[in-house]
Amino acid sequence: MDDRTPRDAVVAERTELAAMLADLTPEQWAAPSLCAGWRVREVVAHMTMPFRMSAASFAMGMVRARGNFHRMADRQARRDTDRLSDEELLASLRDNAEHPWRPPGGGIVGALSHDVIHGLDISVGLGLDRRPPASRVRIVLDSMTGKNIRYFGTDLSGVRLEADDLDWSLGQGTPLRGSAADLLLVVCGRRIPAALLTGTAAARFSG
Repeated sequence: MDDRTPRDAVVAERTELAAMLADLTPEQWAAPSLCAGWRVREVVAHMTMPFRMSAASFAMGMVRARGNFHRMADRQARRDTDRLSDEELLASLRDNAEHPWRPPGGGIVGALSHDVIHGLDISVGLGLDRRPPASRVRIVLDSMTGKNIRYFGTDLSGVRLEADDLDWSLGQGTPLRGSAADLLLVVCGRRIPAALLTGTAAARFSG
C-alpha cells in the first residue's frame, strides 16, 4: 500500500493489520503476544483504545492509576476484552484506519510507531511471516533517539544492530543482525525467537 508520507503509512499499517487479524482463529486471538501478560486480544484492545476513549475518561483512568500509564493501559485493555468481542475489537481497528489520533508529544510518527510495534507483537508472537515493509519500519527506527530507547529500558551496550534488509545500524560492538522489523523489537525490549537473529549476542535478546 501507499507509504508516501507517515500519514499514508499509518493508514496502510492499520488496514493491513486488520486484514491479518481477520484471518486469525479464536485460539490465536487467545494466544500470548510479545507484550508480557497480554494475549493478542489485549494488544488489539490497547491499540484501539484511543479510538474509543475520551480525553476525560483517559484523565480519570490516569488518576485511578496514580499517574502510571502502564497500569492504566493494562487495566483498560483487560476491561475492554471483557466487554468487547474479538470481532468488535477487529472492527474498531478496521473502521479507524484513518483516525487522526496521535500520542501526546509523538505526532504522526508516534502513531505509526505504536501501530507497527504492537502489530509485530502480534505477528511475531504468533509466528506469522507478516512484517511491515522495511521502508515503513525505517520511519519508526529513525525516530528511535536516545530518549525513546531509554523509555523501553533496553540494554544495547556492546552490540551493533545491523538490519539485513535496509541500510540501518545502531550502536557499537558485536554485530547483531536481523530484519529491520525484528531489530525494532529488540530495541523495544521484546524477547524474540532466536532464529530471527544472527550473531554471537543473539541469545541475549531472544527467548
